[in-house]
Amino acid sequence: MISVIASITVIEGELARFLEIFKAKLLVRAEDGCIEYFPTLDVDSGLPVQVKEPSTVTIIEKWQSLNALHAHLGTPHMLAYREETKDIVEKVSLKVLQEA
Repeated sequence: MISVIASITVIEGELARFLEIFKAKLLVRAEDGCIEYFPTLDVDSGLPVQVKEPSTVTIIEKWQSLNALHAHLGTPHMLAYREETKDIVEKVSLKVLQEA
């Protein structure tokens, strides 16, 4: 199993628009090999070590394999998502992980 943590920083004032576009693509969950896929936002936990980034959406993903992840990235809906969000996304970083 592969886990992915995708951090997407959105241009200020565009968070609602980004989430609307992103949530319209949640058919990702029906892709072969997708175990889990959902967007999250920071919540104030009161923990002193927490780093809050209000303009960042963190996507939590789990895939059966790297092949499934790679196939996902080339799907028509993901290509459309990248095109639709290219002007409102400031930065993207990925952590692709496997169990230690």
